[in-house]
Amino acid sequence: MYNINTMFSQSVIEQIHYYVYCLVDPRNRKIFYIGKGCGNRVFQHAENAICYSDDSLKSAIICDILAEGLRVEHYILRHKLSEEQAYIVESTLIDLLTYNKFNTQSILANIQAGHHQWDEGIKSAEEINQLYDCKPLKIDTCDKLIVVNLSNTYKGTRNERIYRRDSMYEKARKYWKLNIHKAQNADYVLAVYKGVVRAVFKPTKWEEITDASLFKGKRCMFEGYEVGDSQYLNTYIKLNQGDHYLGNW
Repeated sequence: MYNINTMFSQSVIEQIHYYVYCLVDPRNRKIFYIGKGCGNRVFQHAENAICYSDDSLKSAIICDILAEGLRVEHYILRHKLSEEQAYIVESTLIDLLTYNKFNTQSILANIQAGHHQWDEGIKSAEEINQLYDCKPLKIDTCDKLIVVNLSNTYKGTRNERIYRRDSMYEKARKYWKLNIHKAQNADYVLAVYKGVVRAVFKPTKWEEITDASLFKGKRCMFEGYEVGDSQYLNTYIKLNQGDHYLGNW
């Protein structure tokens, strides 16, 4: 039986601070998960796989290891980090181990890609030029566009929970002061930070929501999917405060 009581002592916790870790399958010596945390976070995955059921690949691998009477191996890759440093190291390692031009297949069971992978992660020199030497936005005459300015959610550094989002999709899709009727006619949503279109989404559904604990009045949010090959991606647009709509409205 796996010992779910494996843990660091309080003395160790106080000295190692934030850290980045990996989980290794003892059957093939392969890393299958990269994570960050503090305290005993590194050991909690095995405990959760035993105590709770979910359909994640990570939990399936852990359960298979335990079923064979083996133990997940835990490695601390870097420690004595700040929380921000841990984010960066974790992101870099996940990108390195999942980047499709380096690997024929992903070897990690992480659900999410590295933080900021979509712009600060691995890129070719050509892609760096494309991202940081942007062409001006040119709108197709048939397209109705909504622009959302990610001034607060892009880096996710503000403490308020309304701004702490895990993915680019979540950063872009809510909570916007928009005319719901116009929003429902939009062809695309452009997620913009510092004038650059960082992601493009095709909305499939819009709805109005209220949440007095987060904001006053009604806000809009959409469901949809990312358009990775959009002509609007990595273009430059000069935004004025309150700008939302572009195209032929």
